[in-house]
Amino acid sequence: MPSPTVVIVPGWRNSGPGHWQSLWAERLPDVLRVEQDDWITPVRSAWVGRLSEAVGMARGPVILVAHSLGCIASVHLPASVSSRVAAALFVAPADPERRGVLADFAPVPYQKLPYRSILVASSNDPYCPVRLAGAYARAWGSEFVRLNEAGHINVASGHGDWSLGLALLQSLGADVMQRDQVAAWI
Repeated sequence: MPSPTVVIVPGWRNSGPGHWQSLWAERLPDVLRVEQDDWITPVRSAWVGRLSEAVGMARGPVILVAHSLGCIASVHLPASVSSRVAAALFVAPADPERRGVLADFAPVPYQKLPYRSILVASSNDPYCPVRLAGAYARAWGSEFVRLNEAGHINVASGHGDWSLGLALLQSLGADVMQRDQVAAWI
């Protein structure tokens, strides 16, 4: 069985140097990073299209690692594409219903996802209230990890390499590999 491919899904304005997503993309094996034509004025169809292309290029199972608006783009994937996703780590999701430039991503889907996911949110994220992030987690069937005073879980809030996130990703990867091994034996 091929090892999982990690698909990095940055949010609005991209994840620049020093952001944990950028550091992981440089360091981890089997990583694809979604690049958008327009990071400033995002259009849902274009963003979801690029993400769909990245998932389609992956060999074997896919683990999404999404931040901010990348989380919302990920849950907009059509079923034909999300069926290739084995797991997802959603970090500091955005609230497109309250930010005009992100409005094309509203409404946010509120249905259970067909794969295991972990949603990490902060009690003081300026882009999404923790209660809303908790509502996303419940609707999507995600495990919910609530961090205290962690901001938007990015460079500005002091999250460079972010070891906790990497541990969560590793747990998802181990779970995916175990499921694939069991499926191969059946």
